[in-house]
Amino acid sequence: MSILDTILENQKAEEVSKLDAIEIINNLFSELSERERDVLIRRYGLNSGVKETLESIGEAHELTRERIRQIETTSIKKLQQLKDLKDYLNTLRKVILQLLEEHGGLMEKEYLLNLLVGFSTNGLSSRGTDEKTHKNYLNFLITKLLFDEFEELNSHKHFLESYKLKYKDLEHLEDITEELLEKIKDAKDTHSTITLVELMSSLESAKRHEEKLKAESTLNVAKFLKNDLYEEDEETVNNNKILYSILKAAKKVEQNKFGHWGMHNSREIKPKTINDKIYLILKNYNKPMHFAEIADAINKISFDGKKANAATVHNELILDKKYVLVGRGLYGLKEWGYRQGTVADVIKEIINENGGPMTKEEIIEKVLEKRMVKKATIVLALMNKDNFNKTGNKYSIVE
Repeated sequence: MSILDTILENQKAEEVSKLDAIEIINNLFSELSERERDVLIRRYGLNSGVKETLESIGEAHELTRERIRQIETTSIKKLQQLKDLKDYLNTLRKVILQLLEEHGGLMEKEYLLNLLVGFSTNGLSSRGTDEKTHKNYLNFLITKLLFDEFEELNSHKHFLESYKLKYKDLEHLEDITEELLEKIKDAKDTHSTITLVELMSSLESAKRHEEKLKAESTLNVAKFLKNDLYEEDEETVNNNKILYSILKAAKKVEQNKFGHWGMHNSREIKPKTINDKIYLILKNYNKPMHFAEIADAINKISFDGKKANAATVHNELILDKKYVLVGRGLYGLKEWGYRQGTVADVIKEIINENGGPMTKEEIIEKVLEKRMVKKATIVLALMNKDNFNKTGNKYSIVE
């Protein structure tokens, strides 16, 4: 059992406090003067979650920007030299070390912080703290007080802002990322996590570095990746942490709101227009929807914070041929097999596709695959003798 599992199972107050970043910093900051504490709290957003500038902190203390910088530097050094620092940080250090090792030595910054927040709020005192503030506490501890083992990775060619183990080489992760990008850059469709992990496993670079991709997997990280719109496959994530970590860290690969992966500039990953958003909603809800319901879904998901108007959504649906009116105000995707036109037009197309007369039951079944109408509407359309002939129990088109 891992150290984290032991802590979370036992839930002993003294053990739990060693994992709680807020509790740790509150204890450490007791060694600082009131002004030193305030400067660090403001500078690193440890109360409001918002990091303040040197200028604004200087104004609050009636000191120069440079003097505030000096106080910040000396305060951090004072913390770094505390006699009991290692004791305070030991449990948290071990948990971060275990996470990074299981993920191959590299984790995208938000991914690691999200996991740590998830772990430490699993019954801890900081549960009520704003998530952004909590992340700032953790980031402060990692970058300022645990820098001997962990470092920030910034401005990397392939990876977003990340944390890495200092002793870990990233060459194999870079090789896999480069080959992955080549494989998916021209793909028109998106990929599920399972599909992409399987693809990555089959890459030549992954086979070349097979030994480096082996890591012990004891922590259940997938349980903290819950989302209202999709669920990650726990087994896939937990058993392929290194490959999953590459996906999270890669600059040019991104996951959309529905959990599907693709190139970061793809319209299915980052929808740029209202039409893009409509298409994504229909494709991922996988059912015809009323135009007002589509607008509500766009606003609920909030792709970019821009509000969608039902009338605007309706106009887009009417004007674009990839959408099909399948019922009163209901639209589906043409790629699903839905057809434009009246019910009579759809019936004619179905009979033509069949190559000859069809029974009423056969026609009804096929029409309902393409349009959301009542069976009675289809029967009424068949009764129009200007359009259809009935011979025996089968219908054909009037020539």
